[in-house]
Amino acid sequence: MERYRNTLQKALLLVLIAISLQSCFVAKEYKRPQIAETENLFRTDNLPTDSLSMANISWTELFSDRYLQQYIKEGLQNNLDIRTALQQILITEAYLKQGKSGYLPTLNVTAQATHQELSQNSQFGSLFSSLDQYELSGSLSWEADIWGKIRSNKRAGEATYLQSVAAHQAVKTQLVSGIATMYYQLLALDAQLEVTEQTLVARDSSVITIKALKEAGQVTQVAVDQNIAQYNNAKALLVAIKANIFKTENALNFLLARPSQAIQRGSLENQSLNAEIQIGIPATLLSNRPDVIASEYNLINTFELTNVARSNFYPSLTLTANAGFQSLELDQLLSANSLFATVVGGLTQPIFNRRQIKTQHEVAKAQQEQALLAFKSTLLTAGNEVSNALYDYQAESEKFEYRKNEVEALRNAESNSEELLKNGFANYLDLLTARQSALSAELNLIDNKLQQMLSIVNLYEALGGGWK
Repeated sequence: MERYRNTLQKALLLVLIAISLQSCFVAKEYKRPQIAETENLFRTDNLPTDSLSMANISWTELFSDRYLQQYIKEGLQNNLDIRTALQQILITEAYLKQGKSGYLPTLNVTAQATHQELSQNSQFGSLFSSLDQYELSGSLSWEADIWGKIRSNKRAGEATYLQSVAAHQAVKTQLVSGIATMYYQLLALDAQLEVTEQTLVARDSSVITIKALKEAGQVTQVAVDQNIAQYNNAKALLVAIKANIFKTENALNFLLARPSQAIQRGSLENQSLNAEIQIGIPATLLSNRPDVIASEYNLINTFELTNVARSNFYPSLTLTANAGFQSLELDQLLSANSLFATVVGGLTQPIFNRRQIKTQHEVAKAQQEQALLAFKSTLLTAGNEVSNALYDYQAESEKFEYRKNEVEALRNAESNSEELLKNGFANYLDLLTARQSALSAELNLIDNKLQQMLSIVNLYEALGGGWK
């Protein structure tokens, strides 16, 4: 037993040496790069100094419409993209668990029986014709993480996992925005449908009136034909709006991952978004916007893989052990005389590897630089989207007042033109022009109201809201 004790002592000595060498890390620590573009990401006259952002508001607080809240909740549970992203998280989580086990040794157990028929002309064939041997053993292999390769691989796996989590959050943000956009578009189409239906009633009455004026000799058949054409133009517009409603309902149903069906909803005039417009300082995008977060985790992943590639230039220390029982007789297999053990510890230094290690290191550095450029691009894109959404909101809010005044003026012009025509003081063309302009202006006012609401939704998404 003394020889086995010496073997064990030598093995423990190798383990202690390996552990002490693990302090010689060559792996670098990740530090977030200094990105000058972060300073002026938002193009606005009033640069924010407060870190508070509307992205921190939950979608349940931002959207007050009970139908919309119900659809967002349903979408977050059933949407196919959301479910796919969740499966990706499970995949990266499995790899993460594997990476965390990198410090552990590999251990295999073998049980085997060997029967060998020997040739009579062989070295041992003249002594015995067959040979039986039984073995029960275990083999262990362990690599010391001297240069931080295993640690860097583990951190790369963690970054990949967190990147998949952020990607799932990005899908949630896009989904919340997409459902709200579709819902508000439906409300706007409903409002346009109502205006068009009211216009049709008025134009049907106008056709009757213009025919009476023709019989009285005040207008010609051309005026009658023009009024009939305008009436049918409104009928065609009504059909187009209904078709858009049908398609928008189907699109919203697809986001909810359910078959096409009618969508219950409120009205556009009763909508309000419960949010104070706060965009926060540009740096908040680094913690609020999921695609920016995911992009940085991708950078961390490539950084750690560069560490792994660098560590491959250095020698690796491996400890291999094999021990168990080996016997020619089955009933003697577990006796003390059947014990055997082998311990091998060695350093392997790559010298000539057909340039594979150097190539891997160069590729890893280039991929890290690509990830850094992608991170900067994602951040710049986020800043542009915030700037555009903020400007759109301000522009649509300003336009809304002008649109209301336009509608009021054109409705008055339509009413006055119709009255003057009845009394023979106006040309029927004036009435047709005023009527068509009034309808277009009213539809534009509805669209303006829609764009105003969508600009808030877009700003909310651009700031990274919707996933919390």
